Amino acid sequence: MTLKPATILSLDCATTGCSVCVWRDGAVLAASTQEMARGQAEVLMPMIQDALNAANVTPADLSAVAVTRGPGAFTGLRIALAAARGLALSLDIPCVGVTTLEVLAQGVNEGVDAPQHPVLACVESKRADIYVQLFDTDLKPLSEPQALAAEALATLVQTCKTVLLVGDASARAADMLAGTGARTILSTAPHLPDPGVIARLAATRTQGATSPAPLYLRPPDAKLPKNSGRSRT
Repeated sequence: MTLKPATILSLDCATTGCSVCVWRDGAVLAASTQEMARGQAEVLMPMIQDALNAANVTPADLSAVAVTRGPGAFTGLRIALAAARGLALSLDIPCVGVTTLEVLAQGVNEGVDAPQHPVLACVESKRADIYVQLFDTDLKPLSEPQALAAEALATLVQTCKTVLLVGDASARAADMLAGTGARTILSTAPHLPDPGVIARLAATRTQGATSPAPLYLRPPDAKLPKNSGRSRT
């Protein structure tokens, strides 16, 4: 019996972009990324269809759907997670979630600056703090994902003589760490999660995968009114 090749559709809308990839057995068949702060809901499904067409893959060929589950922008996370869950449910295939921070860290190995120093993955929060996670040179986590302001960030990396920064908040992280004694290097790896890396990570996690939950490091800005939205009488 010939086994069906592992074919994964990966999605990301968690940060300041929208990305789609069709991946099969270690190779990217088609991929597309658009940088955007908003509007992912309008472009995601057409990007998925375009990627499937470019890869000559039908939805029935897919083995799994992979998606970033955070941390990142609340709206973008919900858009990609809803799309991934819906596709996986309709096709009766696994839906695998990976974090934006681990994808960014793993992405440094895809570029020219393979890590010789600890890696700090940094995602913009649009607030005083940033979303971060520290990894060792083997890209194994040294911390949990956290939302940290400058003082706490300096404490996180205090044992690192040099730290490699990656992600869309890496420049701001470098500014936050200036004068703390930690030497920072900005990675040349993509500052948005690479959808090919998302698929590669997900390929090892499809067994027993369940519907991924979003990873929020703080509550959303929008809140229900005190009367829980009930009309006043």
